[in-house]
Formats: sequence, structure tokens, C-alpha cells
Amino acid sequence: MAITRLKRKDRKNKARANNKQTVIKQLLRVPVIKNVDPEELKAQFGKPGVVGTVKKAISEVAHKVENAVEAVKEKVEEVIHPTEEKSAE
Repeated sequence: MAITRLKRKDRKNKARANNKQTVIKQLLRVPVIKNVDPEELKAQFGKPGVVGTVKKAISEVAHKVENAVEAVKEKVEEVIHPTEEKSAE
């Protein structure tokens, strides 16, 4: 009798074994978290990060723009409706 190899089954078995090996390797790459101080982590979340700094800068700029708009409005009102002192001269 002739011996036949089951080539497709052999390829499947090898692929399954390789997949299992890669999964094990990937799981071993994940670092183990040791000596974590929960209080330090909580303190880090309380600090203003980049987003907080940007928000603060934007609010300051918005405040300055509002002041500038108010000053321009006052100047326009003075030009459109001159005060009585200037009209008397």
C-alpha cells in the first residue's frame, strides 16, 4: 500500500501550533505592573495637563477679546453720538 500524507491537515496543524506560539509570545510581552502607588496615580489626575493649560489660555484670550470689543463699542458710540461737551464747542 502506498502511504499518503494528509497535506492540508498537516498545514492546519502547523498553522494552529504557530498561532498558539505567537499568542503566548504576545502575552509574555505585556509588562507586569509592580509597586503601583494608587495615591500617586490619583495625584497625577488632579494636576492640570496640556488640556487644562490650553483651556486656561483660551479663556484668558477670550476675556481679552471681550474687553477689546467693549472698548471698540464705546469708541463707536462716542463717534456716532458725540457728548454734549464736544457739540457745545
